[in-house]
Amino acid sequence: MRWDKDYLGRTFRYYANIYDHIDTDGAARRIKNGIWFRGPNVWILAFSIIIASVGLNVNSTAVIIGAMLISPLMGPIIGLGLALGTNDLDLLKLSFKNLLVMVLISLVASTLFFLISPLDLINPTELEARTSPTIYDVLIALFGGLAGILENSRREQGTAIAGVAIATALMPPLCTAGYGLSCLRFHYFFGAMYLFIINTVFITLATYVMVKYLRFKTVTGLEPATATKRRHMITTIIVIVAIPSLFSAIAMVRDTNFERNVEAFVRENRLVSRSYISDYRIYKDHGRKVEIFLTGEPMTYETQMDLYASAESHRIAADQLVIKEHTLGMTGEEMNEMVREIYDRTDRILSEKENQLNELQTKVDSLTRRVESLVMNPNITIAPPAD
Repeated sequence: MRWDKDYLGRTFRYYANIYDHIDTDGAARRIKNGIWFRGPNVWILAFSIIIASVGLNVNSTAVIIGAMLISPLMGPIIGLGLALGTNDLDLLKLSFKNLLVMVLISLVASTLFFLISPLDLINPTELEARTSPTIYDVLIALFGGLAGILENSRREQGTAIAGVAIATALMPPLCTAGYGLSCLRFHYFFGAMYLFIINTVFITLATYVMVKYLRFKTVTGLEPATATKRRHMITTIIVIVAIPSLFSAIAMVRDTNFERNVEAFVRENRLVSRSYISDYRIYKDHGRKVEIFLTGEPMTYETQMDLYASAESHRIAADQLVIKEHTLGMTGEEMNEMVREIYDRTDRILSEKENQLNELQTKVDSLTRRVESLVMNPNITIAPPAD
């Protein structure tokens, strides 16, 4: 096969060309129809919010995904991007109004649910995951928005829009914000609302960029000065929203690295002289700290210094390590006696388990011999083994 210098370019254009597969007029109609928020859409939104709140309450990812699939929240957000990209001021006002109404209904529904819910949040990891937005959430919203507007613009509709709804996760932050209002935990409320704003802004931005790229029909009559002012406004909003999420991402990476360092440190120092680390806790509220709990004999000064040196080797500063000792009040001889008793008890348990395994192996061998006899002599009646 002969290669020429334009072969790769032609191949790329052949596979990557999207203009032959889109219908901008049909996409604009579908997006505008999805903006309207009345009648069934009101109830669908309320029901999906309750479903998502239940999922967050019971810490169920599957339930949350199901709620995101039936939520109509995406419509007005994509409408905002279409309105900005086509200079349609009336559509912009309508999309923004419907989005505000949706947000208010979502907050009210989720707040009421958490106020009356009899379930306690024992392990609220799904809630906490929506309170610390990072730059990764920005990227998810941006590329999810790009996929969403492309899916809306295709002549043949596929299933990508459902995946966009799941990936960008618009509903869980609103439910988490409702939880924060219901129990007056405002760090939940503000963190979750910030995540929702990130998703909204960058889905809108992605839609705006793709609408311009696909050359949707624009509303004529917009003055150049107004268009420039609008672009500056969009840029300012994006910077204001994105910068805090970048710092949050850096903090998240540092937290993860600190947790890994702590786990390695604890594994390496599980036994400390005549004591052992029975438990540890990591705190991130006011700086990263780890509190370890030692059980056994009191540590000597040299042992304590060795422990701090080991922490330093795992990038845990001395002021980040808090040592709590729980001495048993025993002499060295009493400690040795206790350890011997533990070993003896363990040996007895292991011996009993070994005897049980031997008995079971004997029964298995007996059954194996009987089965072999039955296979070799199928006319022989084999009596069942005694228990």
